[in-house]
Amino acid sequence: VQLQASGGGLVQAGGSLRLSCAASVRTFSSAYMAWFRQAPGKEREFVSGVRWSGGTTYYGDSVKGRFTISRDSAKNTVFLQMNSLKYEDTGVYYCALRYGASNNYAKYYAYWGQGTLVTVSS
Repeated sequence: VQLQASGGGLVQAGGSLRLSCAASVRTFSSAYMAWFRQAPGKEREFVSGVRWSGGTTYYGDSVKGRFTISRDSAKNTVFLQMNSLKYEDTGVYYCALRYGASNNYAKYYAYWGQGTLVTVSS
């Protein structure tokens, strides 16, 4: 499994960014893909997830209504559209994959991308 995250950058508060995670996997059967983020000095935090089969989505409370996760099955890619960005959204964003049920805890994910930095200026 290889996950390649991209799309981070510097944006002003109130702005938008779209992150992408291209996945190279043998199978998407029972796959669940998620985005986590980690700010300096803080633990890795669940942001959003999507079940590959069926497309059911999940969001952390701090991003509900502002972020949208989606997937493109033809491109094996998951996207995270981030709108109305806030300073506290700053951090390194990681995409991750696990096989099985949805899960909000980083320790249950075996596969991780390299991370992409999002910086929101206030």
